[in-house]
Amino acid sequence: MSVADLLIRGGRVIDPANGRDEICDVWIKDGRIAGVGTFSDDAKEIIDAGGQIVCPGLIDMHVHLREPGQEWKEDIESGSRAAVAGGVTTMCCMPNTGPHIDHAGVAIQIVARANQVGLCNVHPIGAVTKNLDGKELTEMRELSRAGCVAFSDDGMPIWHAGVMRKALEYASSFGFMVIQHAEELELTRGGAINEGWVSTQLGVTGMPVEGEDSMIARDIMLSRRVDARYHVAHISSQGGVELVRAAQAEGLKVTTEAAPHHFALTEEEVLGFNADAKMSPPLRTEADRLAVIEGLRDGTIDVIATDHAPHHEDDKRCGLSCAAFGIVGLETMLPVSLQLERDGVLSMSDLLAKMTCNPARLLDLESGTLAIGAAADIAIFDPDTTWTVDRNALVSKGKNTPWHGKEMTGQVTRTLKSGRVVYAGVAVHG
Repeated sequence: MSVADLLIRGGRVIDPANGRDEICDVWIKDGRIAGVGTFSDDAKEIIDAGGQIVCPGLIDMHVHLREPGQEWKEDIESGSRAAVAGGVTTMCCMPNTGPHIDHAGVAIQIVARANQVGLCNVHPIGAVTKNLDGKELTEMRELSRAGCVAFSDDGMPIWHAGVMRKALEYASSFGFMVIQHAEELELTRGGAINEGWVSTQLGVTGMPVEGEDSMIARDIMLSRRVDARYHVAHISSQGGVELVRAAQAEGLKVTTEAAPHHFALTEEEVLGFNADAKMSPPLRTEADRLAVIEGLRDGTIDVIATDHAPHHEDDKRCGLSCAAFGIVGLETMLPVSLQLERDGVLSMSDLLAKMTCNPARLLDLESGTLAIGAAADIAIFDPDTTWTVDRNALVSKGKNTPWHGKEMTGQVTRTLKSGRVVYAGVAVHG
């Protein structure tokens, strides 16, 4: 074998896509994986990964990058820097930008800007309806040709059943996946947090869990008729998990994802009117949290994704009822998720699959693998290092995190994009 550009030596290499979990080396040549095994030190550069885990770069299939239109909250560069700080080398951005990703020009602009930044793969999620208003379908085929890998009105549900049926029919003719923010607005409108004892105690209008469950149930019925690929974004309820599990047992093309905050936190996090724990769907009860964990354990939930939603401080410091929904998550996804392995819910390989090869499979991406010839997008992390979250030290422009001041276990030490180190304590340009 010729001299490598880079040798990652002696790490625990976990590649769920190929069933690999062993102490070995990763050989990188011309930005691609040239070998995985035991090699000599004949390399231009060597990274000693002893005691650390080496895995494919993480994939986050649900982020809000705010560009174009709200760059003061986040932009593609700051979001990419936050991503690689969290070991994420591929992310999919939602269409609720300004203008929306409802025509090809915006998608092309996003892809071009991400390529210019050069830190992270960015794939747009195209809008299902124009202006995200749930009325008129977009030209999904044109958006796909412009780089969109799936379709969603995330931030808003596709509320009209007739429009949703047409969207599923259109998407199924091309094999596209429709991602739904499952929320029946007539049940949740005006709500700020989960409807229950916490909302009653705080005197804040709640969002009943039936708002999520009823939308999922409706969409599953439509998916059954149309035979479409339907994906539930950020599932948060016990009922929702049960509905998806039943649909999968029936053989329907129904999948879902969970955000770390929904399997790590409950509605009690908003006590004290903590707006940094306000998101949509809201944090729910302990029973819901445990149901999401069980869905991850038994494979009902295929993917872990952050729903990274950065906001300016002013959007969160105006009282719980009027504060914006959403938290940042790119930099905390891995350490929060690692608790599932420590608790024995998932093996390390199964956990990493939900952040690498599983989203790659759903979205037909080439990422998420350390196969020979694949792009050398790699995360290296120490699963045992502890650190304390400081909102002011986050790379993202958004500082809205419920984990401020809390201790995390597990820390990314290096992130590589196409064989180039793009994060080593700080995001760098090679």
